[in-house]
Amino acid sequence: MADFLIRPAREDESGLVLDFIKQIAAYEKLSHLVEATEHKIHESLFVNHDAKAIIAFENDIPVGFALYYYNFSTFKGKKGLYLEDLFVKEEHRHKGYGKALITYLIRQASIEKVGRMEWTCLDWNQTAAQFYLSLGAKPMDGWTIFRLDEKDLGQL
Repeated sequence: MADFLIRPAREDESGLVLDFIKQIAAYEKLSHLVEATEHKIHESLFVNHDAKAIIAFENDIPVGFALYYYNFSTFKGKKGLYLEDLFVKEEHRHKGYGKALITYLIRQASIEKVGRMEWTCLDWNQTAAQFYLSLGAKPMDGWTIFRLDEKDLGQL
């Protein structure tokens, strides 16, 4: 059996985190939207602490990652954990690594006593949707995500 480990990303791994971001963007057919740089990732994760990343390793080889941050639920009156990205390299899927990454975050959410854990899933990604449903996650019927990007923010 392979040696498997999940741990927080280290400061010298900003480039690795960016590589995973580019891989998930390619998988989602959204590579053209990636503006992140290694410097931006380093600043966000290790200087400003805007988000956190964990990396999964099989035999010391990086095979997946998750990037998350804390938000706040006014309804719950406590912080929540928002999973921004979860990705396992294609050749390492169906080995339980995605579930291991989510389980790691669920434990983190429990330690931090968060009110809920949330994420989005592209509507065409039925494989991911089925995986999330198998964990007991529920889709948020009746909610639509709205966004103002940097350009929009500058025009207001």
